[in-house]
Order: sequence, then C-alpha cells, then structure tokens
Amino acid sequence: MLTVKVRIPQRANYSPILPLAVPDVNEVKAFAKHLHSLGKHWQGEIFGWQAEYTPERRKKPIGSKMKFTPADFWIGESGIWFYSVMWEHGKSKGPVEFLDDRGIVKQQ
Repeated sequence: MLTVKVRIPQRANYSPILPLAVPDVNEVKAFAKHLHSLGKHWQGEIFGWQAEYTPERRKKPIGSKMKFTPADFWIGESGIWFYSVMWEHGKSKGPVEFLDDRGIVKQQ
C-alpha cells in the first residue's frame, strides 16, 4: 500500500470521502510516553501526521489557576483525526487523554 498526502480543494456542496491512514492509538500512546520519559521538546512527523511534545514547565500559564504548565503531546489534525495527552496533574501522574475522530466516517 502507498500512503500519500493530498490537499483537497474546498468546494461548495462537496465533501469528498477518502481513505486515510490512522495510527493505532496504543502505538501513539507508547511514543508519547517515551517522549515524556525523555523530558525534551520534540516536534516532527510520526505515523504520517504532524506531532509535538512539550515538557512540563515551572511557569504558570497566563490566566490559569495551575501552578505550572503541564507537559503535553498532540498528533493529527483537529476535525479529522487528532489525539492529545496532557500531564495536567504533574509529570509523574497519569495523563488526561483526548481523541477527536469526528472526521472519520464510521464503517457500517
């Protein structure tokens, strides 16, 4: 199988449905956990999708009651397929996960 990237032109009253390679979420979780164990910023492409990991920072987020900026990882494109993990309870606690797969047409 050949996996390619395409740009879909926007047209009124037209919504193409195309095959798309979506990674196994367990593999993505393992990759995010590995990056978190290293604790260093990473940005690039993995599993065919743009992704980024940002380690925890001591700086308090602007307008937040949090006392630090949590580590986070994201991959994908919001509205199509997007997965994120945030260690909002601290770097040694379990993360909070979010999956946006609303762009995927469910198989019957």
